[in-house]
Amino acid sequence: MKTILNKYVLKPKKIFALLSFFGLLLVALSSPLSAQSVTQGYSADSVLQRGMVVSLNADDTSKVEATTRENQDKIHGVVIAPNDSTFTLSDTEEKTYVATVGKFQALVSTEAGPVSAGDFIAVSSLPGIAMKAGDKDAFTVGKAVESYDGSGAIFNATLTDTLGQTQEVAVKRVLVDVSVGPNPLLRPEDSSLPEFLKSATEAIAGKQVSAVRVYIGLVIIAAAAGISGSLLFSGVRSAVISIGRNPLSKKSVTKSVIQIVVSSIIIFLIGLFGVYLLLRL
Repeated sequence: MKTILNKYVLKPKKIFALLSFFGLLLVALSSPLSAQSVTQGYSADSVLQRGMVVSLNADDTSKVEATTRENQDKIHGVVIAPNDSTFTLSDTEEKTYVATVGKFQALVSTEAGPVSAGDFIAVSSLPGIAMKAGDKDAFTVGKAVESYDGSGAIFNATLTDTLGQTQEVAVKRVLVDVSVGPNPLLRPEDSSLPEFLKSATEAIAGKQVSAVRVYIGLVIIAAAAGISGSLLFSGVRSAVISIGRNPLSKKSVTKSVIQIVVSSIIIFLIGLFGVYLLLRL
């Protein structure tokens, strides 16, 4: 019996070994698996620089391409160097390594202004280049870990919008906590305005205009048109009646009609100018 009991008695070395094993197991379970430890390799039809934001190819998911506003719904991650990850899954044909989660450097521009640590990062107008996310961007690449104000840029670019206005932007690699997903800052687009009215007001104002301002502007235009039209109609009608009653007053009546027409035009132009200021300010 004593021999059997001695067989199952744990010696200090065994106790220490078991405690060490369970300690490592608890650390492993309590700490999330590092997403930087595994990176997937892909092929690409064009050269993709380190730090570029890429999307899966719509026709072949074994390929990636630079992310644009058109394919941002397929954002997959950020291109990294092979030695940026501790473990990479790829074959000989897959030379583009993409990180989908973790802290890696991404190419970020100042298109949406300076980037502060903690800002969400979205896709910019430049293919494969990120920027500070706004409330109109549907998806984000992750969060900026570092701040970037445009200094020390790798390169600069000039953007031209639909209105012909240009903007100089600076691009640099910035450390980003990559985590692709829907943008929590996204604000639903205002659908209460007809598309043609929305386009017209944006062309006049040079920016997006709220529906409230647009409708107030329409009321002002309608009021100005109504006042000037009513004044013009009343003046012409009175002039016709006056001339009919007294043909000799034609000269003075014509002068009065001209004054009424000019006044009507001025009132209408004042209304248009008021609407312009409302939309621009």
